[in-house]
Amino acid sequence: MNQIKKTELNEPQQKLIELMQQINFGRISNIPVVGGNPELTADTIIEREIKLGGQNGNRPELAKDDFTLKQEVLALIEHLTRMGDGIIRHLEIKHGLPFLIRIEERAA
Repeated sequence: MNQIKKTELNEPQQKLIELMQQINFGRISNIPVVGGNPELTADTIIEREIKLGGQNGNRPELAKDDFTLKQEVLALIEHLTRMGDGIIRHLEIKHGLPFLIRIEERAA
C-alpha cells in the first residue's frame, strides 16, 4: 500500500483515528458506516482498558497534526470503503491501532 498521511483522509475517518488514539486500548461498539465512512453517534459505545500500574492515556501521535498512517489503519479504511453501508459491531483497539473488527451484514 502507498504511504498515506492522516490529512489525506476525510473528516469522519480522521475523527475515528483520533478516537482510537485517545482510547489506546479498548473497544468501540455500534459504529454505523454510511458510504464507507464511520459515523460516531449517541449509540456508539466506547470501552477503555485501564491497566492498573501501567501506562494509560493517549497515544503520542494524537498531538501531531499529521503523520503517515500505519498498515492497520489503512486496512481498516480500505475495508470501510469496500463495506459501503453497514454496522461495525465491535472495533478492538490495541496501542491506538485497529486490531479486530466485527461487522454486521444482512443476508441477501
